[in-house]
Amino acid sequence: MPIAAGPFDVQRTAEPPYHSEDGVVLTRSHFDKRFHGPLDATGSVEMIAAGTGVRGSAGYVAIEHIRGTLDGRAGGFVLMHTGVMNRGAPSLTVTVVPDSGTGELTGLRGQMAIDIVEGKHLYRLDYTLDTPPASSAI
Repeated sequence: MPIAAGPFDVQRTAEPPYHSEDGVVLTRSHFDKRFHGPLDATGSVEMIAAGTGVRGSAGYVAIEHIRGTLDGRAGGFVLMHTGVMNRGAPSLTVTVVPDSGTGELTGLRGQMAIDIVEGKHLYRLDYTLDTPPASSAI
């Protein structure tokens, strides 16, 4: 399975909370990302997050549209993020949405890991490029 890894830059634009009740706060944010390395691309992210009254417990879901090149292949794809912080213990799943690849990235499948080390954001994309199924007429 090919692996693409490198740094990325991220800018967040947060909206005010849209719901707050019994210690639970719901928020929306937009992120602009710039990936470097084998994934030379931009990402546009829409995120919804829930914070709780318990320190270190929260969750988020997000959809990210990425456009650029992956190991020299031009196109785009969509990632789905699901993140949970359980009293300080993080869990994050970032998956390529099936059949979201376009251009030379049609048939892309995989998972992305995101780490923050010494303030730097890093990605690791484990992926395959499958031959997409033929379209069927209805």
